[in-house]
Amino acid sequence: MAALKPEIKTFEDLEVWKSCREIRKKVFAITSRFPAEEKHRLVDQLRRAAVSATANVAEGYGRYHYQENIQFCGQARGSLYEILDHLTTCLDPSFISEAEFEELKQDILTGIKKVG
Repeated sequence: MAALKPEIKTFEDLEVWKSCREIRKKVFAITSRFPAEEKHRLVDQLRRAAVSATANVAEGYGRYHYQENIQFCGQARGSLYEILDHLTTCLDPSFISEAEFEELKQDILTGIKKVG
């Protein structure tokens, strides 16, 4: 007998949104300890991209047409790639450790697979 999938009542039930939310939480936690001069540079860029990923999944869920949902999922995927690029920028001056980078990279790659 096949396992029943949980009922999806809102975007908050989507596994992809949950993955993006966890990435967002980690980005906010990591960036909270960045140097003050990065507050309006890397911190702002990373946090905006992380918020964009969850927001686009949510907005796509709320659209009536499948094609619109695909469009917003594509934007969420782009935001995840943007986070990954910014994290490589953070790695070079040692704002984050190699271990933190690798952990978040794996989370992001998993999120990218889920978003499609």
